[in-house]
Amino acid sequence: MATDKKYVYLFSEGKKEMKSLLGGKGANLAEMTHIGLPVPQGLTITTECCNEYLAAGESFPPGLEDQLNEKLAALEQITGKKFGDNNNPLLVSVRSGAPVSMPGMMDTILNLGLNDVSVQGLEAATGDPRFARDCYRRFIQMFADVVMNVESLNFENVLERIKKENNLEADHQLTPEMLDEVISEFKAIVSSKTGQEFPQDPHEQLIMAVKAVFNSWNNDRAKVYRKINNIPDDLGTAVNVQTMVFGNMGDDSGTGVAFSRNPSNGENKLYGEFLINAQGEDVVAGIRTPRPIDELAEVMPEIYDQFQKISKQLESHYRDMQDIEFTIEKGKLFILQTRSGKRTASAAVKTAVDMVNEGLITKEEAIMRVEPEQIQHLMHSRIDPEVADTAIARGLPASPGAAQGAVIFDADEAEEIVKREGAKVILVRTETTPDDIHGMVAAQGILTSRGGMTSHAAVVARGMGKPAVVGCEAISIDYNNEKFYIGKNEYSKGDIISIDGGTGNVFAGTVPMIDPELNTDFEELLKWADEIAKVKVRANADNPTDARRARDFGAVGIGLVRTEHMFMEGGRLAAMQEMILAEDEEGRRAALAKILPFQREDFYNIMKEMAGLPVTIRLLDPPLHEFLPNIEELIIEVTKLRITGENPEKLKELEVMLRKVRSISELNPMLGHRGCRLGLHYPEIYEMQDRAIFEATAQLVKEGYEVYPEIEMPLVVHVNEQRRLRKQAFEVAEQVRKETGVDFPFKVGVMLEAPRACTTAGEIATEADFFSFGTNDLTQTGLGLSRDDAQGKFLQTYVAEGIFEHDPFIVIDREIVGELMDIAIKRARALDPHFEFGICGEHGGEPNSIEFCHIVGLDYVSVSPFRVPISRLCCGRAAVMHKDVR
Repeated sequence: MATDKKYVYLFSEGKKEMKSLLGGKGANLAEMTHIGLPVPQGLTITTECCNEYLAAGESFPPGLEDQLNEKLAALEQITGKKFGDNNNPLLVSVRSGAPVSMPGMMDTILNLGLNDVSVQGLEAATGDPRFARDCYRRFIQMFADVVMNVESLNFENVLERIKKENNLEADHQLTPEMLDEVISEFKAIVSSKTGQEFPQDPHEQLIMAVKAVFNSWNNDRAKVYRKINNIPDDLGTAVNVQTMVFGNMGDDSGTGVAFSRNPSNGENKLYGEFLINAQGEDVVAGIRTPRPIDELAEVMPEIYDQFQKISKQLESHYRDMQDIEFTIEKGKLFILQTRSGKRTASAAVKTAVDMVNEGLITKEEAIMRVEPEQIQHLMHSRIDPEVADTAIARGLPASPGAAQGAVIFDADEAEEIVKREGAKVILVRTETTPDDIHGMVAAQGILTSRGGMTSHAAVVARGMGKPAVVGCEAISIDYNNEKFYIGKNEYSKGDIISIDGGTGNVFAGTVPMIDPELNTDFEELLKWADEIAKVKVRANADNPTDARRARDFGAVGIGLVRTEHMFMEGGRLAAMQEMILAEDEEGRRAALAKILPFQREDFYNIMKEMAGLPVTIRLLDPPLHEFLPNIEELIIEVTKLRITGENPEKLKELEVMLRKVRSISELNPMLGHRGCRLGLHYPEIYEMQDRAIFEATAQLVKEGYEVYPEIEMPLVVHVNEQRRLRKQAFEVAEQVRKETGVDFPFKVGVMLEAPRACTTAGEIATEADFFSFGTNDLTQTGLGLSRDDAQGKFLQTYVAEGIFEHDPFIVIDREIVGELMDIAIKRARALDPHFEFGICGEHGGEPNSIEFCHIVGLDYVSVSPFRVPISRLCCGRAAVMHKDVR
């Protein structure tokens, strides 16, 4: 049945711009043909054909086989050989080639077209019986494995047995007679395993092979690879049918793979391997040890020189590092494939920077060559990916990096053992709370069985740059016996485990680690990104150490200081609890007076580290019960003391505490008495914090520092809330100015965390100097989701099954959260076109979300210190991708 749609292209008919139709490999083969490189000719069956084949239940679209035969006839004219001829057969390779490089994920067949008769014709044509039989045995093995689902190990066992019987070490030592025996046994294996004879008709072989390559688009490893690398499932793969050239024709033949630059470190030097008297799969299969490409200069100097020139030609043509496959047949070089080379993070950075300095690419292109995930790998130690399959459990990859240490279940014990013994520990908890912060500081990493990507453990760990795996539900923790279980396996306190916060994997014992790689090229690349970016990068930092680290990483300010974290240290928690337990304002003010010096010192040290840059300080946000002991633990302790009669004073104290915890407990604290509501109900709390900020500011100004504090009010939903809070802040500022005789700048703004705040942003903006989106809470209120419950219970399923494209707590949901952001920006900037907007949720460090922040016109994103370099790169990339937006 004829069709007007073209499914098959000769290499001479394609071009590199046709990658989506011809696949990366087919487009590159066509391009190399056009620029005159020695490419064995062939044809490409399109990705469109693949998708139609799969959609039709693995049935070829009408007209494909006619087009295939027509192009094969043209190929026969080019080569002077005939496909299926018994005397001078045209042999081909059949390879996959998706639009996006997926190395090793789909299937390849070599030497297709041979059968029991044509193998004799190949022998006669070449005068080499060993070569002809070697090609045939390779073809049977590959075809049977890929097309007929006969496990390759069956054939390898035969080869090994025959070599052993004849005291041989390598495949190429097999004689023609031995190969006849191998071929005979191979065909018997096919017959035994499949119930059918090995196909002898080359046209039938080709049709079967094309179908197998199309089907390989949906094999398990290809699907997993696409999922990991966010490659769409609907791209399909092309099929490349290419004239065979042979590297196994003797010592003047060979095959290899090389990169135009070192893919490990980016060095501008040819890097690769080759084998003499071999075919392509020998290099990658590890059957023989390949030789370094430099040695080709000694064995075949003219070929080496030619290959070097072609390598540079291809790199210049494609303006990127190339991964090149080649074959040498009887002293003649052929290029079988080129593609952009996969490379390590450090190689990606060095290659991009070097190519700018060489004039090969622009700065804009350089920052697009380095993926944000690669920068993440540069920032943290990580576990060698080679051991990934030995993981004992997997949770959510909450904070990147790798950590190894002894299992400890209690934060106090973690801190104590680290101080006493200098031991390395992993804090293992069902979930963490602010009470665990000291143990988290002491630990190498954190592992929790509950919680999501924005849980306490996740947020705090990212802020510290600590590796963390959260929501690892395979783990069952028994605190009483200090053990955790994974299935039937038991792990006790003190046992060594390893965690990979970049993958979520958990390992028993220690595993090999890969160290971070930072260098001047990395800084140069980020400097270029900063020059291009419209959105700037601040950091979330709650202490001077984090502030200093953020500044070192290139942050242009602090976008969020969470003051609640400061109340958990030293004597502050006791004073905070005293304030909460106070019966009246006088009692609260007395307790707050004890906290004031601590707060002042905190703000002084952070702003001093960030001198010359803005520091946004969010006033107290969480509900008060978070600063009191857990109600269940209190009940147990009170009950115990009542039964035993021990320590009546302690019992009385705990009973007071329990009554208070019960009185302030809420059914839904996330939407309850927190944020600015707390500050309005107990104005003395925010008054103390305002004073601490302004006194620290005045002191720094006296000392000659330029400081720019920005006070941020949390969870404001109505302009009347902000009006009162702003008035209070200005009154306190004026008092401090009079007391100190020092004038100082400051701003008062709002964190937008609820839909009403966004839709009334135009009104609230009349009482604010800036807005920052708190997108974690905005996602919860906008989508009606509790983040920890949703991430722990069903969000992973939603994403896996395609209900949600992304976890909305990781990637901004543009349809609701994004729309609310856009509304707020437009309404505030209708009053003032330069009204400042930022974002301080974890979304600020996620590439897709940063792209959206650029599109809607944010001024900055604020992220954890270790995320600053990644966000700087993402902001630059967003500006390149959307030049016309701003």
